Amino acid sequence: MKKVLKIAVCLLMIAAAGIAVYRFAFRKSIPDAPASEQVRAILEQNGCFVCHSQTPEIPLSKMPFIGKMMNKDAYHALRFTDLDSKVVEGIDEVTLSMLDHAASYGQMPPLKYRMVHWGTGFTKKEKSVILGYVKEIRGSAEPIRVIPASVEHDPAKAELGERLFNDTRLSLDGTISCATCHVLENGGADHADERVSEGINGLQGGVNAPTVYNAVFHHRQFWNGRAADLREQAEGPATNPVEMGDQTLEQIVARLSEDKSLVKEFEQLYPGEGLTPMTLTSAIAEFETTLITPHSRFDSYLSGDSQALSEEELRGYELFKENACASCHTGVVLGGQSFEYLPVYGDYFADRTEEIEYNSDDDGLKGFSGREEDLHKFKVPALRNVELTAPYFHDGSFQTLEEAVAAMGKYELGKNLSDSDIASMVAFMKTLTGKNSHLK
Repeated sequence: MKKVLKIAVCLLMIAAAGIAVYRFAFRKSIPDAPASEQVRAILEQNGCFVCHSQTPEIPLSKMPFIGKMMNKDAYHALRFTDLDSKVVEGIDEVTLSMLDHAASYGQMPPLKYRMVHWGTGFTKKEKSVILGYVKEIRGSAEPIRVIPASVEHDPAKAELGERLFNDTRLSLDGTISCATCHVLENGGADHADERVSEGINGLQGGVNAPTVYNAVFHHRQFWNGRAADLREQAEGPATNPVEMGDQTLEQIVARLSEDKSLVKEFEQLYPGEGLTPMTLTSAIAEFETTLITPHSRFDSYLSGDSQALSEEELRGYELFKENACASCHTGVVLGGQSFEYLPVYGDYFADRTEEIEYNSDDDGLKGFSGREEDLHKFKVPALRNVELTAPYFHDGSFQTLEEAVAAMGKYELGKNLSDSDIASMVAFMKTLTGKNSHLK
């Protein structure tokens, strides 16, 4: 009986190998077309859209055991990314990094998929086409780019905005300024012992205050993306009943208008407009535009200084890429470009300590879009200066970088990262701290 079973297994393996060889031998050639169309054809041939699509077509999906397994994988695949809606002209930076990772590390398609779809997997030529396309679009083989030394801004308006950023008159009772919860000397976020910020009358907010440093590079503002830019973002806290009070921008403008020198300054800088809700938030946004942090050690490394990082820090960077962290934490500030699910694996909210109660801010992007499919999607936080911005995650649930990295491994990757790997990645992240005149 055992001999028959061994023969059967051998025949099955030979058959599988034969099918794989056949599929590789008769693969469709890469079309003579623009690079974007070539990439899409490669992804289609390798079955990427089978799972990474709003309408997945799962092979053997109705079979009792394997079908359940494949459907579960497809569910997680879609939570990672919906390629079908992204691999088009004008592809975004995050999807580029995901393609880069898939081609560079050979982790896609997963083994379970290949077992029922023999012969899939990028060929050497397909990898070359994908990586060439990625490099051409983003201008670099690396998923992270150097922060520019400066950004265009109006110095006079920025100086006015800085004073307003520190002005407690923006709050209803004159006790809270922007700088109260965004402490520029300590990383642009709230103090490390504040999981959520305290607003007017001692009221507690629902989410951790994100850093204002480098926010100018973000696709949208706030954890749920409800503000399109820095000017819109400046409106939010000022009129939030928990943060600065239940008031309108018009009320704030009326209060500030009692300061005649301030009114005159606005008239000079905004001819024909003067002090208005629009110019008030515009000035604050102009100042926040200047809050960039170039000249980190990692930027030196990207710029060609091979000695800028230690061996452990370089190992951490490689692990950061290998574990697909750079797929979402990508670009100039390593984040801020997309909204991703928390969690992909497990039940993050059920696992939280009882001290953290669920609130509407936990809905994430759904709170802004109203779409059920956006539930628990959050803007990917930027990792620049991350060693200065504890606690971590939208709810401030982790006090240390080590805890945050371990949690990301568990809930986003479905794996337990080793202490050694975590230490190396944290070492790498600490090289991302840059410089600004407001930082200590």
